[in-house]
Amino acid sequence: MGLTSNKVLALAVMLAAVLFIATVWLWPRLARQNWRAVTGRVGLLLATQLVLVGSLGIAANQAFGFYASWADLFGQETDQGIVIDHSANTGTGGPLQVVSTSLVKGVNGSRPQATGQIQKVDIVGRKTHIATPAYVYLPPEYFQPQYRTRTFPAAVVLTGYPGTAQALVDKLHYPRTAQELAKDGRMQPMILVMLRPTVAPPRDTECVDIPGGPQSETFFAKDLPEAVLAHYRVGKRPGSWGVVGDSTGGYCALKLAMHHPGVYAAAAGLSPYYKAPIDPTTGDLFHGDTNLQNRADLWWLLKHQPAPDTSLLVTSSKIGEHNYKDTLKFIGDVQATNLTRISSIILDSGGHNFNTWRREIPPTLQWLSGRLSDR
Repeated sequence: MGLTSNKVLALAVMLAAVLFIATVWLWPRLARQNWRAVTGRVGLLLATQLVLVGSLGIAANQAFGFYASWADLFGQETDQGIVIDHSANTGTGGPLQVVSTSLVKGVNGSRPQATGQIQKVDIVGRKTHIATPAYVYLPPEYFQPQYRTRTFPAAVVLTGYPGTAQALVDKLHYPRTAQELAKDGRMQPMILVMLRPTVAPPRDTECVDIPGGPQSETFFAKDLPEAVLAHYRVGKRPGSWGVVGDSTGGYCALKLAMHHPGVYAAAAGLSPYYKAPIDPTTGDLFHGDTNLQNRADLWWLLKHQPAPDTSLLVTSSKIGEHNYKDTLKFIGDVQATNLTRISSIILDSGGHNFNTWRREIPPTLQWLSGRLSDR
């Protein structure tokens, strides 16, 4: 049974309940003052506490999508990483391959013309040779005859770290939200490309081109758009592409638009931060390269580089978000430029969690839609 299986959670809850009942039932028998009784009491208490904590951890993982599997949890994930795919260079297989398809859950209908479609895909970067899975949402209009020659705007949607791409579909409901908003006329139909910014797991690359390591920024700025353009009817102009993400994905989204305004016309960061951290999950990102480190600092960019011609959206909460003051400062610094445009969503209260981001996603998608072209 997988880590995210409901059966695992149910089993953990049942085991916790059994241990709790056993503790209450056996406690009188273990009340004696000898080593066996004391050991029994300690053992029951520890076992009950461990299973309770484990149940809470499994429930939290299901709610927030931190880890996709037991191997991911214990750092033993081996099915993703940096690979050299020779078919990507010879053109025999293409940079994007569809693995499976499904309809959008929670939407009435049984055909993609009515509900849209979610395609699970594998992407291999031609330049970086980075391989990563992703989910692509195609709106209902993509399959309707009257739109057969139309191109659509595209938005890259990124998780936080470690995150799972599936959580963007099942927990944050990006496809369902996009479908409902387009149906109500509050946004234009868009293609969503949903994936982790962690393209070299378990390392957190912070969307940086690491010297001698994964070229994550190049993957998102060049390889990913190229792969999507080769497979789907996506607008080819710079104004057709946007990027949105939460937490680490939010930082990556802002950075990609600021570094590559010719690729991404707009970016939204939900609860973002503004400077790449250095910690055990990232390792040495810059290898002493001061220029590379400065480019990864959005504060530095605003002060020392020409303002990029792009639109940015940032979100935070007055109570519950640690980035509130930084976000206000970032807004002020962007306003001081003469070209970059800035918008914000500031909640009265919220947190660094899925519930808060679900409140911010509908207006974010509407904002993004209004800044992208379908040509």
